[in-house]
Amino acid sequence: MKFTAAALSVCLATAAAFVGPSAVINNNNNKVTTTAYTSSGLSSSPLYMAATLDSATAAATEQNESVMRPPINLKWNDVANQLKENFGYSDAEIDAYASEVETNKETLMKLYKAMQMARGFENACNQQYMQGKIRGFMHLDNGQESIPGLVDYAIKKGDKKFSYYREHTHAIASGVDPGAVMAELFMKDTGTCRGAGGSMHIFDRETYFQGGWALVCEQLPYAAGAAKSILLDRELGVSDDANFQKQDVPPPADDDRIAVVFVGEGGAQNGRTAELLNAASKDNLPLLLLVIDNGRAINTFTPDIAKNSNVYEQGKHYGVPGLLVDGMDAADVAKGGKAVIDYIRKGNGPAILQVHTYRFNGHSPADPEHERGRKEEKAWARQEQDPIKGFEDKYIQAGVFTEDELKEARKEVLAEVKECVKFADNSPMPPVELAKELEFPDKPDTDYNVRQGPSYADAVNARTIAPEKMKVIQDHIAALQAKAKAGEISIGDAINLAIHEEMLRDPTTTIHAEDLQAGSSYDIPKLTQQTYGKGRAADEIIDEGHFIGKALGEALNGYRPIVELMNTNFGIYGMAEISSAGNTYATTGGKFDMPMTIIGAGGTAPNQALGAEHSQPFHAYVMGIPGLKIGTAASPEAAYGLTKSMIRDNGPCFLFAPVKMMKESKGPVDLGKCMPLNKAAVLNKASDAAVNSGKAVTVLTYLHGVKEAQLAIDSIQEEGFDIDLIELRSLKPLDMDTIKESLQRTHKLCILDESTKSGGVGATISALVSEELFDLLDAPVKRLCMDDAPVPYASSMEVAVVKRGSDLIEGVFDLCTGKW
Repeated sequence: MKFTAAALSVCLATAAAFVGPSAVINNNNNKVTTTAYTSSGLSSSPLYMAATLDSATAAATEQNESVMRPPINLKWNDVANQLKENFGYSDAEIDAYASEVETNKETLMKLYKAMQMARGFENACNQQYMQGKIRGFMHLDNGQESIPGLVDYAIKKGDKKFSYYREHTHAIASGVDPGAVMAELFMKDTGTCRGAGGSMHIFDRETYFQGGWALVCEQLPYAAGAAKSILLDRELGVSDDANFQKQDVPPPADDDRIAVVFVGEGGAQNGRTAELLNAASKDNLPLLLLVIDNGRAINTFTPDIAKNSNVYEQGKHYGVPGLLVDGMDAADVAKGGKAVIDYIRKGNGPAILQVHTYRFNGHSPADPEHERGRKEEKAWARQEQDPIKGFEDKYIQAGVFTEDELKEARKEVLAEVKECVKFADNSPMPPVELAKELEFPDKPDTDYNVRQGPSYADAVNARTIAPEKMKVIQDHIAALQAKAKAGEISIGDAINLAIHEEMLRDPTTTIHAEDLQAGSSYDIPKLTQQTYGKGRAADEIIDEGHFIGKALGEALNGYRPIVELMNTNFGIYGMAEISSAGNTYATTGGKFDMPMTIIGAGGTAPNQALGAEHSQPFHAYVMGIPGLKIGTAASPEAAYGLTKSMIRDNGPCFLFAPVKMMKESKGPVDLGKCMPLNKAAVLNKASDAAVNSGKAVTVLTYLHGVKEAQLAIDSIQEEGFDIDLIELRSLKPLDMDTIKESLQRTHKLCILDESTKSGGVGATISALVSEELFDLLDAPVKRLCMDDAPVPYASSMEVAVVKRGSDLIEGVFDLCTGKW
């Protein structure tokens, strides 16, 4: 329904009187400055009259000077000026965006209902939380309804949405069934994630709503990866089928999908924001950074901890434009937000939208709100800064809606909310067995040799890899295969060979690494970018958390990213992202796979002289993360076979290779063979004579310990003893069957462990053996592990911390002679 010019004139004049004078925000000194703006073509037209500052709004401004965070009272003509200056819009284009909202009653009603749904749903959540039906942490969004209003209005189903822990309203506005959202909060099987995610982890595959992430700002690189997946779809000419699997069908010619990521202005002070803006600008990603500026970081007043809260200006250094809008006026948020979103859809790259708003609730219902000014501000904002009340006053006074019309709309929405609660109440709890089923997408005993690659691989390769580049890579592969057959291939080259074979087998396989163009340190990503281009093979900034996060975003969207770490210890920067990768399949109730492979050289060889920070047992650090499959490879054969399997696996996998053996260890490779991800390898079997005489020991080791043990075997045998030498190629899941089979022969266990005494791999294994195989032991488990002290650089000190072959010889002797 279109409105008359007279009605809209009254509407805008009334709105101006309600929201107060135009102003620019200055959070550094907690004041606002009233400013006069040049009227755009829209505001000077008869249909859209520019509002003037009258005595009532002047009085309101004076009254608000005592408010800790005064309203910005930003008028449409200022938003219009920003759109012209920062985004290059003309007056006519700006008028069109305003007209699309302000002259259409149906659009305004849709906006109103979206806000009412957000408010009604959150109020219902609060009631159910107080009744104990919703548990754990819950964060409500009351007061910020103009943002879900914008999402409902301008964000499409195919757009990829990434929110944080306050995401209920974002999900519903994105099209996620509100009943399923409520059921998830009720921990029911009918919830969006089958009760596995809860309030902070709402996911929905059909609407591409991809979280709900609990760690502040972790969602930013994920969204970058999702935006990258849109560009990859276009580059490769593939798209999602009905089951969200890639098919050899290009996106439509008018494909204008974007990724949108929500973040608070407090959280946006995190360094992840700078990394996101850099990556988004560099790759021209179709990405909207939507900043929810409520002036509070948790409950702390943001200017108390942040020098500049104007996040929308942070993109200037990267050439990323920004827009500030006033969340008090939902129509302005919709108009300005749609213009920013369309700017991105047209291929102009990323942009920032900052919505100045107020949050009426504390951080969570259980929050005591002791922070400075929080309770007073909340009480004031409820009365003075309610976007729903502002909408009602504005459009009732303008004659666009009657009170009865809006009352009927509220009634309709609240009835729907009531049905959501009823649905959640009546839904069943998930079965107890589901928890273990959600540990891994692929069972540990999966045979990856029978897993077929995409049928369209040759077609995609033919149209994306130039013939001359294809010849170069085929010659490179042939040369490596020849080395493998001759037993002369290194661990690094074996991994590189596996990666190229898999990237040609499946064009959805991508790779991320530092120094990737140069092959990194061990040639693992050698020739990837030169062959597959910058889209599939990305040279990354020096922050592992950032590009592990980007890989996670790609994995959520149908790609199989590989992350190469120059040294696995650098993965410490990415612990949050690695943890989330492990959790995602389970957290989403099995709806989202996580086919991501992390590969790197690391560990602690004796006398490696790398110092403490390059000698940390990162493999032990990540063993406690659920959902990861963790492997080690001390030979080219293991490195090749495990790499291929991990890339084909539908869950997150981490392969550790020995840093001091990457080039020196050479051997044959069984070409084309994938190795199991749940099996150890028996490298030496003790003689029957040694077993029968009680002089055999089961030795478990991995990484550099394999070389140390192999070098020690002759000395052990010269002493009259022998060992079952087992390489732990799978640290998780652990191959207890192979360990049990060996202990049934030797009854003695020694672990040559490349991790610390406290919290190390050996500690985990010895505990499991004691719990499950205690009756097979004739002696206590012997742990030869790193001391808890940091690894020194000087070899004279390092020998006291890191165990080696000589320690193993002594350990076997002690076990066999009873010197425990």
